Amino acid sequence: MIRFLFKGLLRDRHRSLIPFIVTATGVMLTVVFHSWITGVLGNSIEFNARFAAGHVKIMTSAYSKNAAQTPNDLAILGTDTLTRIISEQFPEMEFSERIYFAGLVDVPDLSGETRAQGPSMGIGIDMLSGNQAEIERLNIPSSLKSGSLPQQRREALLSRTFAEKLGLHIGDTLTLVSSTMFGELALYNFTLCGTIEFGTTALDRGTLIADITDVRDALNMADATGEILGFSRIGHYNNEEATNIASRFNKSYYSEKDDFSLLMKSLAEQNNMGFLVEYSSKLKGILVFVFIVAMSLILWNAGLLGGLRRYGEFGMRLAIGEEKGHVYRTTLMESLIIGFLGSMAGTIIGLAISFYLQTYGIDLGPMMKNASIMMPQVFRARITPEAWYIGFIPGVLSSLFGTMIAGIGIYKRQTAQLFKELES
Repeated sequence: MIRFLFKGLLRDRHRSLIPFIVTATGVMLTVVFHSWITGVLGNSIEFNARFAAGHVKIMTSAYSKNAAQTPNDLAILGTDTLTRIISEQFPEMEFSERIYFAGLVDVPDLSGETRAQGPSMGIGIDMLSGNQAEIERLNIPSSLKSGSLPQQRREALLSRTFAEKLGLHIGDTLTLVSSTMFGELALYNFTLCGTIEFGTTALDRGTLIADITDVRDALNMADATGEILGFSRIGHYNNEEATNIASRFNKSYYSEKDDFSLLMKSLAEQNNMGFLVEYSSKLKGILVFVFIVAMSLILWNAGLLGGLRRYGEFGMRLAIGEEKGHVYRTTLMESLIIGFLGSMAGTIIGLAISFYLQTYGIDLGPMMKNASIMMPQVFRARITPEAWYIGFIPGVLSSLFGTMIAGIGIYKRQTAQLFKELES
């Protein structure tokens, strides 16, 4: 019977082509919308994770209480050994050491006197060991506007706006004026090797990025680091996984009585990010639900109208003796076949479009030039397991329900009335 109905649909394109196109289009839009919303909301979380919070973050207990001030006098000691140990204990995470610091960037003139000066927010990351993970994580290669990445010790990057304000050019010397881990005055010379621009005022106002080894020398932090950030190897933040890892870590390393005991926090526990994580999850659910309901109504209406237009055909089939139940069942089977094939085609097309948006994204940087919060410039979709089947909800069920309602009219048609319709 299914083979017979399928051949009938292929031969009569008037009753199959338009419903197929409408179903495939609706499913495609559902898949793309779901992937896009998931990606965009996740992009904001991931951006904050890469630049500040990590998926999890390890600090000393005292440091965590004043983390906004980056108190490096409360830094973690013995980090080389610690990083190796926790990497073995938590293989699902990739850990990176970072030092955040603040200070003045002083630019000397030819005689060594101060020519220009400005406040700076600095980040010390691994840039010279050959491991590109941190460089890629902060998207530094794509943000480089002039010069090159540090190739040797005592080279640093400055945000382009900050460098232009100070009148610095590639190859010029600048002096970092800050304080060491022990509260002493720190003076350290860097050579400007490149300028960067992230596209957000918060980062471009006065960022200095240097290799963590140089920052340790400058701030007298040998074998120490302010924070150790952990990133999930699955590539995106999972709150349940991060919470579980933090709980396991704190059972072994944290003590309320010791200010220098180690404390791990998940991204949701830092900087009010818990609100953003929960808000993003609920907002995504609401938007996807509303969109699916809207597409379901459209496809339901399409199935309903398709069934109503075929009342003449149904009357002819009943007039020649076909049973009402058989007409109704074959109509539902035809709708199911069209809905399934249309959903398959729409899902494949939607996944292809979503994959493109996930790989290349859409650059909204020109619209965010004056943004004062940390947001990504390029927004990307993200394909999740739900994207593979979510389109079948409106694609198959809605059109099937529409046909079911339209088909009820089959049982209301009387034989005498049918002959009158055929005569006219």
